[in-house]
Amino acid sequence: MAFSPLLLGLDVGTTNIKAVAFDLRGRIVAQASVKTPTHYPQPGRAYYKPAELWAGVVEATRGAVTQLDDPQCIVSMAVASIGETGFPLDAHGECTYDALAWFDDRSEPQARRIEALIGRDRLFATTGLGPGSIFGLPKLLWFQENEPDAFARTVTWLNTADYVAYRLCGVPATDYSLASRTQALNLNALRWDETLIREVGLSPELFAPLTPSGTALGSMSPDVAAAMGLPNHVTVAVGGHDHICGAMALGVTEPGTLLDSIGTAEGVLLPLERPITDPVMGHQGYEFGAHVSGGYYGWPAIRTAGACIDWFRSVCADDADYATLAAEAEAAPPGASGVRFQPHLRLPHSPSNDAKSRGAFIGLSTDVTRGAMFRAVLEGLAFETRAALEPLLAHAGIDELSRIYAIGGGTRSRLLMAIKATVLNHTIHIAGVEEATALGAALLGGIGAGVFDHVADAISGLQRKLTPVEPLAGEVQLYDAIYREVYREMYPALRALDHANYGFKYKV
Repeated sequence: MAFSPLLLGLDVGTTNIKAVAFDLRGRIVAQASVKTPTHYPQPGRAYYKPAELWAGVVEATRGAVTQLDDPQCIVSMAVASIGETGFPLDAHGECTYDALAWFDDRSEPQARRIEALIGRDRLFATTGLGPGSIFGLPKLLWFQENEPDAFARTVTWLNTADYVAYRLCGVPATDYSLASRTQALNLNALRWDETLIREVGLSPELFAPLTPSGTALGSMSPDVAAAMGLPNHVTVAVGGHDHICGAMALGVTEPGTLLDSIGTAEGVLLPLERPITDPVMGHQGYEFGAHVSGGYYGWPAIRTAGACIDWFRSVCADDADYATLAAEAEAAPPGASGVRFQPHLRLPHSPSNDAKSRGAFIGLSTDVTRGAMFRAVLEGLAFETRAALEPLLAHAGIDELSRIYAIGGGTRSRLLMAIKATVLNHTIHIAGVEEATALGAALLGGIGAGVFDHVADAISGLQRKLTPVEPLAGEVQLYDAIYREVYREMYPALRALDHANYGFKYKV
C-alpha cells in the first residue's frame, strides 16, 4: 500500500457508542463517541430502538472519520458490543421489534421455564451458562409470547455487533463469543444446539451463521460508506463480545494469563483451552464462553468493586474524597486493625453464588478508626478476588498464573492495587491501553482485511504501557493467614444468619 493503513473499531456499549481509528501499533489516531440511546419505560425494563442505535453508530463513525487527513487510509472495520441484546429482523432485513437491553429483566419467567425444561446442570454443561434472564434465549421466548405478530415476521435474530455489521455490509453472521451469551450455543462443539433450541419452543433457523471473529464479511455498502465519509473499499469483518475483544487487545489470550477489570463491578477473565463442565462450577456462579482469539474463557461473578468504595464514602464517610480516605487507610496497619469486610453488597458472588448473602463488617470496636474500616473494605475486595479465582484455577488445572493484567477505574487506587498484588502474591501489570475494546475490534477488522495473518500477529506489534505493581513481600504471609483462617470462613459462618435475616428485609 502507498499509505499507512488505519483500522476502525466500533465499541457499542451500554453507556456509549465509540468509533476509534488506530494505526497498526494500536495508537489512537481519531475517535468520537455518542451516548447509547436507551429507553427506560419502567423499573426493570430498558430497550433500544434500532433506528436510533444505528443513527448513533453513523454519527460516532462520521465524527471520527472527519478528524482524519485522509479517510482513504481506513482499510477495515469491525464491531465489539454488549453481549446479550438481540435485534429481530424480517425477511427484508428490517427490525420487527425493539432490542431488549441486556439488563432488562422482563424475561425472568422465561428464564425460570428454561431452567425447569432443560435443568440447571444440563444447561451449564451444554452452554457454559446457568439460568438467567439476561441471555438471548429467554429474551426470544419473551418476544414470542408477548409480541406474537412481530415474532411471526421474524426470520433472524442478531446480536448487537452482528446487527451493526449487517447494516454495514448486508451479511448476517455472529461470532462464537457473542453466540456464547445467547444460551443456545453448544460450547464444546461450537455449534447451535438445535435440540435445546427446539425443546424450549424456538426454531434454530432464527440464529445467524456462526463465523470466527476476524472473518471478512465483505465490503461496506456504498450508501453506508457515503453516510460515514468512508471509502467503499473498507472491509467489514466479524467482531465479538466487548469484554473479550478488550481482553484480546491486552494480550489475555493464552491459559495462564488473567485480566482483572476493576470498575463498579469486577470482571475477572481467564483464558482456557476447554470449557469446564463440572456442575459444581455452575452452582458456584461461574460462566464460560468462547474467546475471540480461539479457545475459551472462564468468568467468575464478582458483582461489587467500586460500588463498595462508593457505598462506604456515602454511608460511612460523609462523602469524603477518595484521596482523604486513601491516606487514612494507608495510615492504618496491614490487616486493618482486625476489621474484616465481606463485599456482598449486591447480587451473588462466586463461589458462594448466594443471593441472600449480604455485606458485613466483623472485628469492630471503639478503637477502630475510619481509616481502618476503609482499609478493611479494600482488603475485603482483594480477598474476594482470591476467593473467586482459586476454584477456577483449580478446576482448570492451572497451578500458577503467568501474568495478571488490570484495567478500569479501580486501578487508579495505588493502595488497592498494592493490597491485591500482595493478597494474590503476584505482580499485577496495570495496562495503560486506551479504548481496549475498540482496539480489539479494530484488530479483528485488520485480520479480516489481510493486514494481519492471525490474532498473535495482530497483537505482537502493539505498543502497551504496563505499570507493574509488586506484592509487598513483608505482608504476604500476614494476608495469606488472614485469608485462610478468617476471610474464607466468613461466608460459611454468616450464611445461616443471612438466610434467617433475609425475610425480615420485607417485613419492616
